[in-house]
Amino acid sequence: MTELYDTIVIGAGPGGATAAYFLAEAGQRVLLLEKGVPPRYKACGGGLSAVMLESIFPFSFEPVIEARVRTITWAMGHRSIEVPAPAQAVRTVMRSQFDAHLLAHTRAEVRSNTAVRQVTELDDRVRVETRDGSTFEGRYLVGADGASSVVARDLGLRRGKRMAAALEAEVPAGPEALRRLGATLLFIVGDIRDGYAWIFPKAEYLSVGIMALSPKPGALQAGLAQVVARYGLSLDGVPVKGHPIPLYLRREPIMTRRSLLVGDAAGLADPLSGEGIRLAIKSGQLAARAILAGQPEQYPRLVWRDIGRSQELAQILAQITFRFPRAMYLFGACNPLLTPALMDILADRAGYGRVILTALGTFPVYAATEAAARLAGALAGPDSGQKLRARLYARGG
Repeated sequence: MTELYDTIVIGAGPGGATAAYFLAEAGQRVLLLEKGVPPRYKACGGGLSAVMLESIFPFSFEPVIEARVRTITWAMGHRSIEVPAPAQAVRTVMRSQFDAHLLAHTRAEVRSNTAVRQVTELDDRVRVETRDGSTFEGRYLVGADGASSVVARDLGLRRGKRMAAALEAEVPAGPEALRRLGATLLFIVGDIRDGYAWIFPKAEYLSVGIMALSPKPGALQAGLAQVVARYGLSLDGVPVKGHPIPLYLRREPIMTRRSLLVGDAAGLADPLSGEGIRLAIKSGQLAARAILAGQPEQYPRLVWRDIGRSQELAQILAQITFRFPRAMYLFGACNPLLTPALMDILADRAGYGRVILTALGTFPVYAATEAAARLAGALAGPDSGQKLRARLYARGG
């Protein structure tokens, strides 16, 4: 006789592990199936907020922190501006270690190296058949199996999904490269149409990547090579990994009566930044909450309220930012009053509505400050302009 679990979770990334953690903590009998063997590599910049993690989980992630970020750098070509990051707020991780650490804290039954072949939803349960011939059944199922989700495929969900694309490499970094880039999140615009590039620090590596909403063949490779060369890095002998970035469209169903999609399987990646860890964790928590409340049908509403509404604005901002990168660099990235609002998104304390309001509200202060600083610089030297900027921005913020 096939064993019946309260919930089966497919996929042990941040979304699946989070759902499994909260379901099992509440006393459910949970089975988590993972096709790989943790810790397994996942292409990811690995930037996240310590504030967000502390607000959700009762345990520490300090054992898997790679780097503590002190500044945010915005760059376009050979121009750049550096903005201080909120103290002790931004961290980077290697996804393999981060995912394994989160998984280690769940009380769910975990079966690794177990790939799912087919998912079938019945009236009162969901049946999961694996490639090794095993069959499992659960009252509910959480699909956290990535952008190419088997759960979504078999249950007819997200058939009209859209995908952005990205390339990323973990580049070994020597002392000189870490001195230059080892404490900043570097965002680079202008090297690819409809996208951006990044360099994030790790303990001994730099995560170098590039993404675009609809890249032409070869565009990502060319853009990545250009960025690597500009910053004095090398891809010689370094594996470059490609991966899809799913985009959330409200009209696409993300659940059936007994099955819920989370994270990349639900298309919950930020279309502006490509960020996925925070949204996977958040959706995993929402899925667990809906199941435990006995109201799984409320899950899409919760996702729209807590994630989707902001994602819709992010898509609009992405289209504008990537179409007019120079204007957005000059009037957005260079505005130091705007960066804290963006960091609040990473910390899950705000949505893109606040970013838009902050950009509009601070633009007069930013424009007046820059005009005054340039005048002071022309009359009394560059140092005077910089001192005036520091005073006025502090007052304006």
